Amino acid sequence: MNESSQMITVGMIGGHGQIALRATKLLTAAGHRVLSVIRNPAHAADVERVGGEPVVLDLEHSSGEELARALGAADTLVFAAGAGPGSGPERKETVDHQGALTTMAAAALLGARVVQISYIGVAIEPPASMGVDFAAYQRAKYAADLALEASGVRWVIVRPGTLTDERGSGRVTVGATLDRGPVSRDNVARVLAEVVARPDLDGFAFDMLDGDTDIEQAVADLGS
Repeated sequence: MNESSQMITVGMIGGHGQIALRATKLLTAAGHRVLSVIRNPAHAADVERVGGEPVVLDLEHSSGEELARALGAADTLVFAAGAGPGSGPERKETVDHQGALTTMAAAALLGARVVQISYIGVAIEPPASMGVDFAAYQRAKYAADLALEASGVRWVIVRPGTLTDERGSGRVTVGATLDRGPVSRDNVARVLAEVVARPDLDGFAFDMLDGDTDIEQAVADLGS
C-alpha cells in the first residue's frame, strides 16, 4: 500500500468484520486514523489490536446524525457492515440496506466520501435455488448501491467475488464487469486500503477477483 503524506480519518462501519479488521491494520500501519464502529463492546479489544479506535454504536437503531456525532469527524466512511449468514431477510434489509443509508446520511453531514463493499453480480436477480435469504441480501445490496450512486456524496463501490480465507497474493483483476470467481479477504482489504487513499477514484464502481496484477497497479489503472 502507498503511504500517504496526509493522514486520513476513516470511519470503518462494521469494524469487527473480517475484511474491516484486515483493512484497519493496513490503514493504521500507513499512518491513517481508523474509527471502527462496532455494536458489541466486547469486540473493542480486537479493534484496538489492529490499531483502530472503537466507536460503540448500534447501526440498526441509529440515525445518520447519531453516527456522524459518534464519529466526530471523518474523511472517508467505509461501509463494511453486513447482517451475515443466517441472519434472515429482515436484518438484510435493516443492516445491508438501511445501514448503508444511515452511513450515507452521516457522510453528507461530515462532508466525507463513502467506500462501499458490494459483490459481483449484485444487479442480477439470483436463481430461486439460492434461497430467500440470499435473494433478500441481493435486493438489499443492490438498493444500497443504487442509493449511493444517487446520494450526492462522493463514492466508490467495490464488488468482490466469492470471498475466501486464502492468503492474499497481492495480485488481483479489476474491471467494470467480471465473471464470478474467488477473491481472498486479504486482497479485498488491500484494495480497500488503496482506494481509501485515492480520492481521484470517486464515482468508480468495479468488480474484483484474485488475478495477476499487483494491487497498487490495478487500483492506479482504474483512475488512468
